[in-house]
Amino acid sequence: MEKEKFIEIISTNKNLLYKICNSYCQNSSNRKDLEQEILMQLWKNIKSFDGRVKISTWIYKVALNTAISNYRKDCKRIDKPNEIDCSIFSLPDFEYDSELDEKIKILRKLINGLTKLDKALILLYLDSFKQKEISEILGISETNVATKISRIKTNLKEKFSNY
Repeated sequence: MEKEKFIEIISTNKNLLYKICNSYCQNSSNRKDLEQEILMQLWKNIKSFDGRVKISTWIYKVALNTAISNYRKDCKRIDKPNEIDCSIFSLPDFEYDSELDEKIKILRKLINGLTKLDKALILLYLDSFKQKEISEILGISETNVATKISRIKTNLKEKFSNY
């Protein structure tokens, strides 16, 4: 795949990358490292994209798996030799807190406090992914997705009302 097409795909889907990076790494330098790792994984694996799912679903799965893997390593970057110059794919800094009102800040804090699976589920749900797509991305049944989303929403509502 040519670089220009890849950059276009990344640009189109940058909001979901922001969301994943921001949710799994609170420190800005670690977040940049995670961003670079996700972009590298996407670049390395783009040839495996076969079109059976939407490109955004595939990107979400790769990004989420990379973020969870990094999360398990406490967001510490393991240096690997670069196959391409990652700087051409760098996403511009995105100011989340300056643009969010107080309720969204509270909700984001509550979401960040969820378990890895619950956080992934709710982020996918908030991005309007269908239960089937969430099931495919996370490798759990559609019924389990529906049950967990319902429980997470109830839990978040309860915690939110305590603020």
